[in-house]
Amino acid sequence: MNAMKPSLSRRAATAIALSVMIMGAAPKALAQTQRDVDWTRQKCVRYKEAYGAAIAKRGKTGLSEEFLARHDAFLATNCTAQADVCPRSAKELELANILVLMSFNGGLSSTFLPFACRKPT
Repeated sequence: MNAMKPSLSRRAATAIALSVMIMGAAPKALAQTQRDVDWTRQKCVRYKEAYGAAIAKRGKTGLSEEFLARHDAFLATNCTAQADVCPRSAKELELANILVLMSFNGGLSSTFLPFACRKPT
C-alpha cells in the first residue's frame, strides 16, 4: 500500500516543477500587463496631442463649460474614465468629429474616445 503513495521527494519534485512552470508564466503575464498599460498611456499621449492641436487651431469659442469640464476630467484620469463627453452644439460636434479623425489617424480606436451621449434615466 505504501508503494502507491508518492514519496516526499517525488511530491517535492512535483511542487518544484509546478513552481517553475508558474514562475515562468508570471513574467509573461506581467510583461503583457505592462504592454497594455504602456499602450494605454501612449494612446492618451496621442489623444492629448491631438486635442491640444485642435484647440490651438480652433480655439474654445462655442464649446460649453460642461463639455470642456467633462473633457478635462477625462484627460485628468489619463484617458481611463468612462466616455462621458457629450457634444451638443455644432462647434462641439465639429471638434469631436475632428478629434475622432485625428485619433484614427494616430492609431486609436473608437472605443478609446471620450464621446458619448446617454439618454437620461
